[in-house]
Amino acid sequence: MSRTRPGRVRTKRDNRRPPLRLSMMKPQHINLREGEIKSIVCPDCERWWRLMGETQLKIREHCARGCKGGGTDCQEHTRCPGSNQPVLLDATVERWAEAMLAADSTATGRRSARQHFKPIPAQAEPIARMSSPPSTPVEALSAYRSHLRRCRDSGKAGRCAGSYRCAEGARIAALYAELEQAEGQRVRDARVDALLARHRTAQTWSRYTETTTSTTSSLAKRGGTAVEEANNAARGRRPGSVSEFRGPEVPLSPPNQQVHDQRQTDLGHRYARRTTAAPPA
Repeated sequence: MSRTRPGRVRTKRDNRRPPLRLSMMKPQHINLREGEIKSIVCPDCERWWRLMGETQLKIREHCARGCKGGGTDCQEHTRCPGSNQPVLLDATVERWAEAMLAADSTATGRRSARQHFKPIPAQAEPIARMSSPPSTPVEALSAYRSHLRRCRDSGKAGRCAGSYRCAEGARIAALYAELEQAEGQRVRDARVDALLARHRTAQTWSRYTETTTSTTSSLAKRGGTAVEEANNAARGRRPGSVSEFRGPEVPLSPPNQQVHDQRQTDLGHRYARRTTAAPPA
């Protein structure tokens, strides 16, 4: 396996600037990892370039636009002022690696949490305009017809026409079919419940009839305990006895005897005229 030949410095010339010190640079702007090509970020063009040399390190000559051919081969652009910039490794590689780890941990802790943007929900329709969904086939059919009338007159693309139905029309039609099917089942269930209730009532009456013999007690049983207790509390009255409802507070004569007599006389005259006016049978 061929060994990668390190870059050679073929000239002693530099850009006449003071050398860049490793201890004064940001650790993420230089790469000194073992087994990789040494590279550095040019302070002028801010691009990564190779470090040439083994003991006397310099930034590779390059153009200001960062062409791959370098400053010597690029004839269209001027040479970058950072070319042949000397670099001084005044610190060990281990110290640079520690500074690199510290910078990476600091950047990781400084990085904000990832934000998840959710779509803004649509504004709800006011309660005054909300209409409850149809609950009976009649309501669903009325809503379906009104939708067809509005959709056909709207003139928009994809409107209801002929046998074609839009999404809303198809939904209302499916709802009508579902309610129509459920209505038939509901009617059948109601008939069955009515027949069962009638059968239970007939069984109850027959059971009461079998347990009671006399008509009075049978009616009392059918009427309930309250009616039965009232019938049991009512006692027979002897002939000629005075009722408990008679007393001083019950009026036995009209308040105005003269007005009462006059009214009775008028009623007698009216009855006599009606009798004489009636044709013979």
